[in-house]
Amino acid sequence: MMIRYPNGQEPPQAGRVGQPITAPHSSSFAKRGMSLEKEINEANRYYLATKQAVIYKKPTPIQLVKVDYPKRSAAVVKEAYFKRPSTTDYNGVYRGFYIDFDAKETRGKLSFPLKNFHQHQVDHFRRCLAQGGICFAFIRFTTLDLTYLLPASDLIEFWDHQAQGGRKSIPLTTIKKRGYAVKNGLVPRLNYLSAVDQLIAANQAKGADHE
Repeated sequence: MMIRYPNGQEPPQAGRVGQPITAPHSSSFAKRGMSLEKEINEANRYYLATKQAVIYKKPTPIQLVKVDYPKRSAAVVKEAYFKRPSTTDYNGVYRGFYIDFDAKETRGKLSFPLKNFHQHQVDHFRRCLAQGGICFAFIRFTTLDLTYLLPASDLIEFWDHQAQGGRKSIPLTTIKKRGYAVKNGLVPRLNYLSAVDQLIAANQAKGADHE
């Protein structure tokens, strides 16, 4: 029995150092429509192979329901189901920093609905930020083909405001102002570390101002 992620994908396999990176098809439309998750997984494999960062997608928690033991040395899973993840989708290490983030997509053109996040994810961001982690969310407006890195601190601010009766979405104009645009590249297509560098620099500048 093979366990797959809820979206049907197998867990991503890490690339090997020295493994050639194949350029995409010459057509500019070759990878249009690829999901944000797939692009992040592709980027992570590239970063691992080129020794830039070590970032993985967290395995989805699985609840085993029925297991048969046809042999003493083997077990066969007959029934299992996916549980809701208790934290975010990705974490790892980059430039000596602990990195933790999630990825969301919306077909909206004017704002991002906060209902795409869950309380346990926001609470997880709070705990990681308190320990000095670099935390954020990638938000993609699929219809507009726009992707932004939004700092977790900003997401938490809007989440708390919503809990107090505020708006239930984040305007795209605000995401553009507070976030960092993630540009499409060649290999990997979603070369997101440059946006992470901007977030790290901004955090360091804030820290210097408070000294």
